[in-house]
Amino acid sequence: MRTRFATALLAAAGLLSLAACGSGSDAAGSGSAPSSAAGGKVAVVASTDVYGSIASAVGGDRVEVTSLIDSPNADPHEYESTPADAATVSRAALVVVNGGGYDDFASRLVESSGTKATMVDAVRLSGLPGAPEAGHAEGDGHEHGQFNEHVWYNLPTVRTVADEIAKDLGAADPANAATYTANARRFGTDLDGLQQKVDAIRAAHAGQRIAVTEPVPLYLTEAAGLQDATPEEFSEAVEEGTDPPAAVLAAMLDVVQGADPVKAVVANGQTEGPSTQKVEDAARAKGLPVVEVSETLPDGVDSYVAWQGAQLDALAGALNGAA
Repeated sequence: MRTRFATALLAAAGLLSLAACGSGSDAAGSGSAPSSAAGGKVAVVASTDVYGSIASAVGGDRVEVTSLIDSPNADPHEYESTPADAATVSRAALVVVNGGGYDDFASRLVESSGTKATMVDAVRLSGLPGAPEAGHAEGDGHEHGQFNEHVWYNLPTVRTVADEIAKDLGAADPANAATYTANARRFGTDLDGLQQKVDAIRAAHAGQRIAVTEPVPLYLTEAAGLQDATPEEFSEAVEEGTDPPAAVLAAMLDVVQGADPVKAVVANGQTEGPSTQKVEDAARAKGLPVVEVSETLPDGVDSYVAWQGAQLDALAGALNGAA
């Protein structure tokens, strides 16, 4: 069985189950939660530093953002919350989560803390086909394959999340509402720059085949016009943390080293396992580029735009070299 991350995480007791879904931005709980952190800043909690970076871009110096997962060595699928996390959420005015079963620990914290914090759920805001709808519970069993929950790789969704954060921060801090709106607009302009990179890849490489070790980047690669040639059983098994059957691994290896190989392999750099390593080794032996992507921000990077821009540049470079 694949070891996804090496960091050991502490468990917290007494967390209640998330009862049901709501809209993309909901009041969560019946207790009281102060809207200000130290220095009068609005307290924002994000499930991961991906959403923390977006909240920081929108909130600027008027917010204090805490990302519950802020390390490339932590896995949102497997993360178990600590009592300190619960205390942090209880003091928040706004909680930003991915949703869709990806980071259920954060949604459960909101539910169990009794906070009145508004919760921004990216999956529910996305409007993507297959996304969980209001009134349907998420996360029970966390089955993959039905919906790609990695929606921070979908630029329109990220824009919608940023605009929602600006709206909710403005409600919590009306005196600075115009600032949050302006910051979100500026962030949107930066997203336009990322979209230009996507469009450039599409213009040069539309229709080219790639393989992925997991479906993490597929929203972005599909927007760039690239075709995913990965056997579905392979990426699903890896994402679930199981070893693909021998026949499935053989089919994946044929995709990268057969008579008609893909142009590049896009690998989740935060996973490791014998199957993914065999695929990456086979690709390199064939002379194919391997592009690493991640689920959280790399060490030393605190900007969503800089992170995604670097990944897009790496993908473009790989495809240009393979062309």
